[in-house]
Amino acid sequence: MKGFSVTSHDFTVSGRPIGAAALIISANIEIIPVKGAEAKLRALSAGSGVAITCSPKFGLERTLQHVESAARAGFHVIPHLAVRQIVDRAELEQFVRRVEKAGVTDLYVIGGDADRPAGRYSAALEVLRDLSDMDHSLTRIGVGCYPEGHPKIDDSVLLEALQAKQAYADYMVSQLCFDPSALVGWLGTVRDAGVHLPLRIGLAAPMSVRKLAELSFKIGVGQSLRFLTKQHGLVGNLILGTSSYRPEDLLGAIDPALLADPRQIEGLHLFSFNQIEATAAWQRQVSGAA
Repeated sequence: MKGFSVTSHDFTVSGRPIGAAALIISANIEIIPVKGAEAKLRALSAGSGVAITCSPKFGLERTLQHVESAARAGFHVIPHLAVRQIVDRAELEQFVRRVEKAGVTDLYVIGGDADRPAGRYSAALEVLRDLSDMDHSLTRIGVGCYPEGHPKIDDSVLLEALQAKQAYADYMVSQLCFDPSALVGWLGTVRDAGVHLPLRIGLAAPMSVRKLAELSFKIGVGQSLRFLTKQHGLVGNLILGTSSYRPEDLLGAIDPALLADPRQIEGLHLFSFNQIEATAAWQRQVSGAA
C-alpha cells in the first residue's frame, strides 16, 4: 500500500477540492434519529447526503419520520432499512412507498441489530430479493460489509453473503474501521473473490478520542480502535481525554490512485454519532471555506 501525506496543500488545487478532500466534502453523514437531530442538520450544506439509522431502540417509525423531515429540508436522504424489524412483505412495501413519497431514491439495506427477527426476514439478502421483484422508484441500493469481520458471523459466511447480495445492490458501505491496512487488504481479498461493488468507506467523523472509544466499543469495533491508539500513541490521551482523532489520517495512508477510482471507492459514509456541527465544520475546513 502506497502512503501519502494529507496536509493543507493536498486538499485543494486553485481552490478546488481534490483527492481525499473531495471525498470528505461529498460524504454521506450518518444521523441517529433522536430528539433534536433535525435541528442539528441546519449545520450541513444544502443537498448534503444524510443517512438515517434504523435501530431496535427507536423502530421503523422513528426512522421514517426523520427521513421525511430531512427530505423536506432539501437533503439527499438515504434511509437505513434494518430487515429484522420488518414483519412481512406487506410492511416492506409500506416502508418503500413511504420513502418514495418523501422523494427518496437511495436505500441502505442491512440485517440490523435486533436479536430476534420481528417476522419473516432475518438477513438483508431476503429483503433484497423481494425488492428486486417489487415495483418501486428506488435507483440505488446499498449493503453493508465488514473489513475487520463481525463479532457474531464467520468471515467465510460474510463473504458468501456479500457475493450473493451484490447481484441486487449498487454499492457497499463498510463498518467503522481505523486500520487502513486492514481496509485495503480486505478490499483486495473481496475483489479477488469476485465482489465488484464500489465501496463507501465507513469513517468516524472527528471527535475526542475518549468519546470515540466509548462509542466504538458499544458498536463492536473496539479492536480497530486499539490499532488507532497503538499507532498514534494515544493510550495516555485516551485516558485523559486530551486528544482528538483525525479521520483524514486514515485516508492519507491509502494509495491516492485507489481513492480516486470510483469503481473501487465511490465515497465516504461518515459516522457522526450526531456530532453534526463538528462534522460540518471539519468539512468546511478541508474545503478551505472555514
